[in-house]
Amino acid sequence: MTQLASTGHGPLAGIRILDLSSVVMGPYATQVLGDLGADIIKVESPDGDNMRAVGPMRHPGMGHLYLHLNRNKRSIVLDLKNEAGREACLRLAQSCDVLLYNIRPQAMARLGLSYEAVRARNPRLVYVGAYGFSEAGPYAGRPAYDDLIQGQTGIAHLIQQQSGDVPRYAPLTLADRAVGLHVAIAMVSAVLHARQRGEGQSVEIPMFEGMAHLVLGDHLGGATFEPPLGSTGYARLLAAHRRPYATSDGYICLLIYNDKHWRSFFKLIGRPELAQDPRFCNHTARAQHIDEAYAFLAEVMRTRSSAEWLADLAQADIPSARLYSVDDLIEDPHLRATGFICEQQHPSEGHLRTPAPLGRYTGTPTSIRRPAPRLGEHSREILREAGCTDAEIDALIAARATADISLNKGSI
Repeated sequence: MTQLASTGHGPLAGIRILDLSSVVMGPYATQVLGDLGADIIKVESPDGDNMRAVGPMRHPGMGHLYLHLNRNKRSIVLDLKNEAGREACLRLAQSCDVLLYNIRPQAMARLGLSYEAVRARNPRLVYVGAYGFSEAGPYAGRPAYDDLIQGQTGIAHLIQQQSGDVPRYAPLTLADRAVGLHVAIAMVSAVLHARQRGEGQSVEIPMFEGMAHLVLGDHLGGATFEPPLGSTGYARLLAAHRRPYATSDGYICLLIYNDKHWRSFFKLIGRPELAQDPRFCNHTARAQHIDEAYAFLAEVMRTRSSAEWLADLAQADIPSARLYSVDDLIEDPHLRATGFICEQQHPSEGHLRTPAPLGRYTGTPTSIRRPAPRLGEHSREILREAGCTDAEIDALIAARATADISLNKGSI
């Protein structure tokens, strides 16, 4: 079983982030940076991050998604609607490189935590807002969740268009995690600028625009040109038969992509003459007849078993793979061999499995240095680092502005 690293010197060691975000997008961004060595101070309300309540879980407040999203972080409880809590937050910001939040800027201002207020305490601080819609447009301030953003950026409609079924959302928090990576990149980029120039800045990363960037990159299609050269959409991605192919006894995943692949496939099935067929003879022709090409594949793939196809396709050097379930993914021998599935002992939650930090760094290795914290587990520790005395911390606890669970005192 992998042990928690006692120290971490990842590539972002020395960067400190004050994370006021909750749910998935912001916490995922800081989880990525925490894995890379950044010191993440997770500020939680007295009720805690909503994801603490999403099961399955062994103990209240320690749901499975929370555990994955919030490793390599320290938790401090601060009631930001309490004047003492707000002041404590500003005090913490003085020693941080980044402050991340995911509520509307107007709400931050009402809390007394506007960019101007924070900048007055730390001019070098990077102030990052990750929320639904840009403040520059008419949708500013609208509520935004993953399902809504998937729907509003065309993803559910694209799935309907491709499948001929009803509109559906992708079965993962696609918008939160995709835009969360943009948020992580923004934080690192702005910190590099702040350290080079000696001044921070305010940064906005909106979900709607972030996912529109992803969708339109593939599907602008003919609308790329003015006047348009056809309809929107990337035909290959929308082909009805672009899906796992049914074999005689199951399904496999297959992508016959370039000219060499197709020639090899036609030879494999005993139809080498099809390489001269005007529909299939080159990449441009196949793109123009992609529905026919994929329908042909769907018909042929039913003639052999999955095991036969996988062996024959591998021999012909044509890209193919088994169709996995999530359970299969967990047991994948490659992920096991590379150590991607970490098995660890959490101090309160027991034996856990979690994905490892991504990538290999020869000079600054990544690590899981801390398990996901209990609510307010590090309140006293973090406040001491900010220069608060024990008497001041006790006063904050008495004012219900913070809580210190490490000593089982000051519960809110």
